[in-house]
Amino acid sequence: MIERLRTTTKRAKAYDAVVVGGGAAGVGVAVALKDAGLKHFVVLERETVGASFAAWPSETRFITPSFATNSVGMLDLNSIAIGVSPAFSLEVEHPTGRDYAAHLRGVAKFFKLPVRENTGVLRITKHGDEFLIDTAEDTLRAKHVIWAGGEFQYPRLNGFVGSEHCKHTATVASYEKLDGDEFIIVGGCESGIDAAYHLASRGKRVRVFDRGCPWKEESSDPSVALSTYSLERMREDWFERHVELFPKTPIESVTLNDDRYEVTTPNGNWFHTDVPPLLAGGFEGSQRLVADMFERREDGFPLLNESDESTLVPGLFLSGPAVRHGNLIFCFIYKYRQRFAVVAKAIASSLGLPADHLAHYRSWGMYLDDLSCCGEECVC
Repeated sequence: MIERLRTTTKRAKAYDAVVVGGGAAGVGVAVALKDAGLKHFVVLERETVGASFAAWPSETRFITPSFATNSVGMLDLNSIAIGVSPAFSLEVEHPTGRDYAAHLRGVAKFFKLPVRENTGVLRITKHGDEFLIDTAEDTLRAKHVIWAGGEFQYPRLNGFVGSEHCKHTATVASYEKLDGDEFIIVGGCESGIDAAYHLASRGKRVRVFDRGCPWKEESSDPSVALSTYSLERMREDWFERHVELFPKTPIESVTLNDDRYEVTTPNGNWFHTDVPPLLAGGFEGSQRLVADMFERREDGFPLLNESDESTLVPGLFLSGPAVRHGNLIFCFIYKYRQRFAVVAKAIASSLGLPADHLAHYRSWGMYLDDLSCCGEECVC
């Protein structure tokens, strides 16, 4: 067995870094690696670049607006690299998932990123000072690995008894094509309100249940409260006519009886619907696939050092919406893109490359290494 491992390691192609995931985080951090001077790296994507965005419901759009502001030294909120803008290339303010997937493919092509599509990663192990990345086709060797696997591919399907009777919003191709006239949505955050908006716009009756009250949350951080885009849409007359909100109402169970779904709350109230309830309960996150290689915070997210590197396995970095530092949540593109250069610099420095290649990232708001400046809450 030892001899076989040595033979496999010897034959495996070696890289300075391997990026796992070809979405916004994977493409963005790959551009930063290239800007940092790395030449021997590869991006592994199990489907195609931007595939998770392309799988969004066809009506769903970005809640963060896109503006082509590069001419005044500010990046489009949905840009993942300096000098590119979805607003400019797509000519839309709130892109659909398919729009954004096309944008990411264009960015990867423009920067000539070394992307291997249709390459699923089976396992990652570390032997000595290097990683072995096993795919269905081969095994790669790398000095560093950046996990950028994303969120949308892994919907959270549990949480209460009978959740298997629900249909997760991540599996909806189009709200227009859903059968039924009355819908129950479990979860009142962004995806739940988005589903309610599109169903109500077609005259459907919708009831939204949430264990909290996110549409009344007093916070300027859209990682905590609903975005302005969602709040504005909730004020549409037809939304108010067709959508009934049930705050602080968790769901205890969902049962299927005689082709009808019964939704029960802990206080004994029950509600019926003829179609599967829609589950808008968020996502597990891909980092669970490498959970054994990270220590965990109290909230369950991976524990990272100041360079977004695993505190348990040196050389393994995290990029994307699962990045957390203290109370800071980097779950939006305009947030986690600020950490691309931090990761790229750490890897470049370990390889002995010049540290000043990424200096221009600071002037574009793409290099956040002083986390103490991000703790102030807007009070106006």
